[in-house]
Amino acid sequence: MGIFSALMGNAGAVDKEKLRADYGQLLTPNEQIEVGFKLVRDTFVFTDKRLILVDKQGLTGSKTQYLSVSYKSISRFSVETAGTFDLDAELKIWVSSEQQPSITRKFNKSVNVYEVQQLLAQHVLI
Repeated sequence: MGIFSALMGNAGAVDKEKLRADYGQLLTPNEQIEVGFKLVRDTFVFTDKRLILVDKQGLTGSKTQYLSVSYKSISRFSVETAGTFDLDAELKIWVSSEQQPSITRKFNKSVNVYEVQQLLAQHVLI
């Protein structure tokens, strides 16, 4: 992920082994990481069972919030692709019956948003 994209708040893909090393203690037995993305200090991880949002807080990032969202609680989602002048794609996720999206994240062009959408669809639409 380039420094410009990081400063703009765009997410880039993270290696699965790095995700396992950093967040393996959050997983249940037999839970597998499918893909993850890093947004400056924050990370979100798609597993075969849920979505884990890692939110580093404070100036030093020593305080961390881990939000776990089961796929069955996701009521809908949308993906907006990057345009010619728009450098990023956007993912929005609604949890339960909320009017506004609970989760909004931006991806840089290195992430195939169609793959992200397909992954969500596999888990949410079953």
